[in-house]
Amino acid sequence: MRIPLLLICGAVLTIATTTAQVRRVDDATLRHAGEGSEWLTYGLNQSENRFSTLSQINTANVKELGLAWSYEVGSGGGGQEATPLFSNGTIYGITNWSIVFAVDARTGKERWRWDPEVNQTTVRMKICCGVVNRGLAIYQGMVIAPAIDGRLLALDAETGKVIWESRVAYPQDHYTLTMAPRIAKGKVIIGASGGDRPTRGFFAAFDAMTGRQVWRFYTVPGDPSKPFENAAMKKAAATWDGEWWKVGGGGAVWDGMAYDADADLIYVGTGNAEPWAQQLRTSTAKDNLYVCSIIAVSAATGELRWHYQVVPGDIWDFDSVQHLILADLNINGRPRKVIMQANKDAFYYVIDRLTGEFISAGPFSKVTWARGIDPKTGRPIVNKEAYYGYEAIAISPGGGGAHNWSPMDLSGRADLQPETRTHDRHGAADAGCHAAVASRDWAGASGRVWTEGRAGRLGSRGAADALAYARWRRYRRRDDDDGGQPGVSGDQRRTPDGLQRRQG
Repeated sequence: MRIPLLLICGAVLTIATTTAQVRRVDDATLRHAGEGSEWLTYGLNQSENRFSTLSQINTANVKELGLAWSYEVGSGGGGQEATPLFSNGTIYGITNWSIVFAVDARTGKERWRWDPEVNQTTVRMKICCGVVNRGLAIYQGMVIAPAIDGRLLALDAETGKVIWESRVAYPQDHYTLTMAPRIAKGKVIIGASGGDRPTRGFFAAFDAMTGRQVWRFYTVPGDPSKPFENAAMKKAAATWDGEWWKVGGGGAVWDGMAYDADADLIYVGTGNAEPWAQQLRTSTAKDNLYVCSIIAVSAATGELRWHYQVVPGDIWDFDSVQHLILADLNINGRPRKVIMQANKDAFYYVIDRLTGEFISAGPFSKVTWARGIDPKTGRPIVNKEAYYGYEAIAISPGGGGAHNWSPMDLSGRADLQPETRTHDRHGAADAGCHAAVASRDWAGASGRVWTEGRAGRLGSRGAADALAYARWRRYRRRDDDDGGQPGVSGDQRRTPDGLQRRQG
């Protein structure tokens, strides 16, 4: 068995791991997260751009780095996907089975370790899509940790002692917690996995100081014979028929999330419809809101403000939960506050984050399921050959998607585009797309795009179109079972379109 390691490199360089005094991470601190030397939230900052401005290590001196210390994370159940956090000289991490640890960043010495003692024997069989955990949150002297068995816990950042514990969901109902929680004005926001099981997707807000649930937003409607939770569910119910609620409906929230503190809006991506085949959940071709969507809700109340459905009536397992990035861009000479996503369906989307208005979308990988995205409606132009029945078809991307859980980054410099990297579930392959643009005025600019070392003219194109030039690359191939269901689409040729069968 391979033991995961946390590795830190150092050499002549001085690593800044201490501050003048221990400080608590509050809302004001998180609003400016990423501006200093600490990594205080999953995406570095609330915009989730994951681009550090630190420059002490650079191309000139990186060769001088060597191993300073290592720390055995311990058995956790598969590859580690969590992003460690760094605050007040301490690195905080979490294993796949939700064991939280704190390590002195300078020495590598363990400061504390806390095991929620998940019943692995019984919970493992309930987990939808792998034993994974993507991270933690830090707030007001606490480390907020999701346990895969559905518990949400606050631990003392100095000692690891439990401060409060809340129940988000139960594994007996096929829910698990695999995403990193986020903080929004004193609330912990988290969703539950379970998208390939008979579950009803949701995400919820908990008071960060007490663990009390403040609100919960379901992503698909429930039994229509019962009162709807809100107007959004009543509207969504009109896009379903049959007895969908008996099989859950899907729409799990298990990864992508961002927060705009000025607008006080929480953005989440929602998962695939469940079951995959539409005829198993509804009797007619309908949109099935709010599966495979990007939605914005009020952080204060949980009320829906807008939605953009990326894949209406999804039948291909095209979750829209991938990493979300907020940015302020100049598009066609107009400043826009946008939210961006390199989606599992192989299109890169740019959406107005205040209104939900579709701005642009373009392919960044091989696409056969759709001819493109209608520029007026923002709806996909689906190829009729992409609709499957009882016979399997070859389609790109496959169930693993062109982009899955792995995060992107957006440079603060004017010459870079977001970058995505996708690994298969065995860690055997690496694929990525990247493009660099000479002007931040992406639409209407006449810059140059670099892709795998080759340059081309960007011309008058939208922000997303730049990524259409990017090439996929794989350093190693490994043929493995795609894990598909009978009659369900999948690309068996093991192209980069089908790298990762499923994550949740």
